[in-house]
Amino acid sequence: MALTKADLVDDLTRKGYKRKEAVQFVESMLDIIKATLERGEEVLLSGFGKFCVKDKKRRRGRNPQSGEDLILAERRVVTFKYSSVLRDKINRVP
Repeated sequence: MALTKADLVDDLTRKGYKRKEAVQFVESMLDIIKATLERGEEVLLSGFGKFCVKDKKRRRGRNPQSGEDLILAERRVVTFKYSSVLRDKINRVP
């Protein structure tokens, strides 16, 4: 099961925030992260990880359904590198 924005809002309301404030907070945080990535900057969340924007060059590809060769345009992708703190929590390292 995936964690959704609604789940984040619900968790914040359980921690004592008003629902309207929680929604506003979650939306604001996501807007800030999106705007930062659009500018090509990294987003570092200590203890969690780092979101980076990488440029992919134009390259040859193939349609797997038809086998037809094609050229894939250059594009930007977002990558995520998790922190050692998160890695240890996932792997239950004390």
